[in-house]
Amino acid sequence: MSTGHTIDVDALVAIDMHVHVETDGHGHFSLDDELMEASAAYFKNPEDRAPSIPDIATRYRALNMAAVIFTVDATSASGHPAISSEAIAEEAAAHSDVLIPFGSVDPWGGRASVDRVRRLVSSYGIKGFKFHPTLQAFEPNSRQFYPLYAALEELGAIAVFHTGQTGIGAGLPGGAGLKLRYSDPMLIDDVAADFPGLQIVMAHPAVPWVDASISIATHKANVFIDLSGWSPKYFPTQLVRQANTLLKHKVLFGSDFPVIDPERWLTAFDALEIKDEARPLILKENARRLLGL
Repeated sequence: MSTGHTIDVDALVAIDMHVHVETDGHGHFSLDDELMEASAAYFKNPEDRAPSIPDIATRYRALNMAAVIFTVDATSASGHPAISSEAIAEEAAAHSDVLIPFGSVDPWGGRASVDRVRRLVSSYGIKGFKFHPTLQAFEPNSRQFYPLYAALEELGAIAVFHTGQTGIGAGLPGGAGLKLRYSDPMLIDDVAADFPGLQIVMAHPAVPWVDASISIATHKANVFIDLSGWSPKYFPTQLVRQANTLLKHKVLFGSDFPVIDPERWLTAFDALEIKDEARPLILKENARRLLGL
């Protein structure tokens, strides 16, 4: 199966670079019940924690926006079976006017995961891959995972890495055993240096490591930051300052839907002191360039 994107980018008001698919539509969810409930509580109980892909498409079509959608395959670390990236790509193909499917593979899968990356790109039209080091319990700069990045670099696929705090496991004893240090963006700096042809998106403002995130995006031409997971009214001041100036071509709109509604994010962004020249870059043009649309 090959998916040809039919998005009319000029007609869009924005491209949301960070939207989660939390259900396969058949009663299977991306996280177990305890983690789903903890995440919902952390994000103040969003109205629909797991909308279907058709529902996501309908919402973004009504907003005149496109969305990059993905799941996280943490099978080895969590013991919870992942939602199929192949199924996501197949379902998204029916909504290629608004949805751009990314994939996810288990980083602990070795050669099988590398082969799957190649198959997802060549047969399913996947343009990028989501990694969540805390949930997947891996250090991104460990060389045992480098064959994955080498494949992504060769294929021209984008790598999205969760960075900083996570709502998954938040408030549970021991954070459900999830370790935040795996999502220190300085671990991504090693990957960016060793794979200069790999386009990398560091997801979220990376609290408590926002200064490191800014430094990496400034230093590495192949690294971007998406602004998902936080309402803009809570953005660290230094991130807003750099998004207006030095990093205006490196920062991307992302909501983290369904835990944060894109409408809520955009309303808060409207109130942020963002320069007129930077606003369209952040909302759409930087993503258009990165995605090659």
